[in-house]
Amino acid sequence: MGTARLEGITIAVTGPRKAEEIERMIAKFGGETIIRPAQGTVFLDDSVIERQLRELIERPADWLLLTTGVGTEALLQTAERLGLSESFLETLGKMNVGARGYKTVNVLRKLGVTPLIRDNDGTTAGMLAEMGDVDLRGKRVVLQLYGDPAPKITAKLLERGAICEELLPYRHVPPEDDSVERLVDEALSGTVDAIAFTSTVQVRCVMHVAEALGKRQALLEAFGAGVLAVAVGKVTAEALTEEGVQRVLYPEEERMGSMVVAISKYYGSKAAAGGEDSEVASVSGDCAASDTGA
Repeated sequence: MGTARLEGITIAVTGPRKAEEIERMIAKFGGETIIRPAQGTVFLDDSVIERQLRELIERPADWLLLTTGVGTEALLQTAERLGLSESFLETLGKMNVGARGYKTVNVLRKLGVTPLIRDNDGTTAGMLAEMGDVDLRGKRVVLQLYGDPAPKITAKLLERGAICEELLPYRHVPPEDDSVERLVDEALSGTVDAIAFTSTVQVRCVMHVAEALGKRQALLEAFGAGVLAVAVGKVTAEALTEEGVQRVLYPEEERMGSMVVAISKYYGSKAAAGGEDSEVASVSGDCAASDTGA
C-alpha cells in the first residue's frame, strides 16, 4: 500500500538538477512527475561584487549579515583576486557579523571570525530573531544573499529602522523557455497536485513570472487550496512563506529523498482520511510544516 501513496498524483518539479532521480523516486510511490525548470543560470557578477566589496571596505557597515557559505566564499575569493584580502579581514573585525547556516559559520571559523549572531533554525528569519531587540535605528546593515533579492527580510530590517543594503555576489538568469509560464497555468487549471521547489531561486522565479502574467494572487489562492507547495528544506520553505504561500510542506532533513517521502506521507494520510483535504501539519515523522506567511 505504501508504494502507491502517490497513485493519481501529479507533481511538478522545478529543479533541473537530479530531475531524473526525483522522477524515479516519485514513481516508486506510484506518482507522476513533470519537470518544469524554474532555474536558469546562476553566475558570479564580478563587476557588481567588486564595486560592493570596495565600498564595504572603504565604509564598513554596522552589521554584515551573511546568509550562505558559498556567498561568503565568493566575497573572500573576490577580495583575494583584487589584492584586498587583508583589508577585507580588517573590515570584518570592524563590523557586527551575523551568520545563517553552519556552512557560513564554518567559512568564518577558518578566518578566525566568530559571528556575534547566528540563526537558531537554519533560516534568515531565525537569524533576525536572534538579534532580538538590538537597536538598528539608523544603522547600516548589509545583507548578503544568493542569486535573488529577499524583499520580506529587507522589509523587516527597514521596519526596525535599519539602512539596508543587499549584497548579491551571484545573479540569476531565468530559463529561456516557457516552462515557468506553463507551470503557473498548470497550477491554476489543477493539472498538477503539488509543486516541489529545491531552491529559493526557483521560488522567486515562479512568483516573479506569475506576477508578470497578472496571476500571482490566483497562484497564491491555488496554493492555499488544491495545490501543495513543497520545499526541499527550511530555507526554501522560508522563501515560499516570504512570498505569501501559507501552506508549505518540507522535510526536517534537507534531502531530495526526504522531500519525496514527506509528499508520500501527506497524500497517504489524505487517502486514509477518505480523500478529504488534510492539513499539512498532520504529516508527522521526518517532515515539518509552515502554516503562516512571513
